[in-house]
Amino acid sequence: MPTVPSCFADSSITTAPGPAHGWAQVPALLLAAGRGERMRPLTDACPKPLLEVRGRPLLEWHLRALVEAGVERAVINTAWLGEQIGHRFSDVFAVEGKRDKREQLSISYSHEGRDFGRALETAGGIARALPQLGPVFWLAAGDVFAPDFTFEAQAVQRFVAGDALAHLWLVPNPPHHPRGDFGLSPEGLALNLPAQDPRPRYTYSTIALLRAELFTAPWCDIAPGNPEGVAAPLAPLLRRAMDAGRVTATLHTGRWTDVGTPERLAELNAG
Repeated sequence: MPTVPSCFADSSITTAPGPAHGWAQVPALLLAAGRGERMRPLTDACPKPLLEVRGRPLLEWHLRALVEAGVERAVINTAWLGEQIGHRFSDVFAVEGKRDKREQLSISYSHEGRDFGRALETAGGIARALPQLGPVFWLAAGDVFAPDFTFEAQAVQRFVAGDALAHLWLVPNPPHHPRGDFGLSPEGLALNLPAQDPRPRYTYSTIALLRAELFTAPWCDIAPGNPEGVAAPLAPLLRRAMDAGRVTATLHTGRWTDVGTPERLAELNAG
């Protein structure tokens, strides 16, 4: 197992106090636009991020974690049955018993289905939502269950202090994805390993800190705000930035499940 990179192993960087937890936070983008084909028939009438795990919609687990971390603003992108997500969460999310506005999450939406009639994939969706975000933001997929992950403001500050375009949280490879996605150097760089490279790979958790700069040239050729509705994946952008040494990573060893099939959902709810 690789060591935790030194840039993410201490809190020596000082910063101005943030709104709720003593550190500054940034907005979050939650990805919720996918069709969820592998989850059918469950997703025929319900968007995948609203499927319940242990009594709560999948997406709500992330929203609660964001509130607890002091994040004040989130954007949710939608497409398939997206109106259900807007109806479920509206424009403010608060955890029960927390009435302080500093412990509430303001929510806005990027309606890809309404605007283009389809989802724009990950990079296309991020590019579309960028005008609602900022120079640095959290990213998380709304169909991943990661109850032990914390959106730490200290991680934001360390990321801002460096020059990486992305910081990824990787996880040990699950049985359904044994080859993994990216390598991890002892110095904490995410690696775009050649197919024949014997070094271990880990699975991208779909949780990251990103700079808006990643969605500009030379990394990305989508126009600002993606007015044409270009659909594009995120992995090629990340691999280009990795080849330039501009992506860092941390190995997350807490609970994590890609809720990609009805069987995985049933296993979580049986546990």
